[in-house]
Amino acid sequence: MTNEVIKLAVDYAKDNNIKHIVIASITGNSVPALVESFDGDVICVTHVNGYKVPGENEFPADLRQELTSKGVKFLTTTHVLSGAERGISSVFKGMYPVEIIAQTLRMLGAGTKVGVECAIMALDAGLVPFNTKILSLGGTGRGLDTAIVVTPGHAQKVFSTRIHKILIKPEL
Repeated sequence: MTNEVIKLAVDYAKDNNIKHIVIASITGNSVPALVESFDGDVICVTHVNGYKVPGENEFPADLRQELTSKGVKFLTTTHVLSGAERGISSVFKGMYPVEIIAQTLRMLGAGTKVGVECAIMALDAGLVPFNTKILSLGGTGRGLDTAIVVTPGHAQKVFSTRIHKILIKPEL
């Protein structure tokens, strides 16, 4: 499904003058195909350091270096729809507002939640322009399954984020 998502996203970007694609990636397997077929900015959002093993990042360092040399911008930071709030809820056994946003987006599929989250993170990091439609690609950790057209809002104004179109998502 990853290749179908990339092709659909790249075709849509070309037809609609979209210059920025944000792609979520844990292993980097999907990023080279996007880089080869898309002429605009590619922003790769990885898992945060320590996601699985304290102090380590899952994304292969050699692949990161290779893709960086091809112009890919990387973002490795706390996930905006979990991060510290998940740490609080795991200790105090409750549900908090940001987690409710994440769970609501998961009603459309995990890839939709990931796509929105990564788009917001990329905007907050200054890697995509403010008030601009971008494409954001997400999935479940086993490849891409979702492509959305979104204008991200900054995390401090999360509800200003607009999902304009869902190009593809899995049937739930």
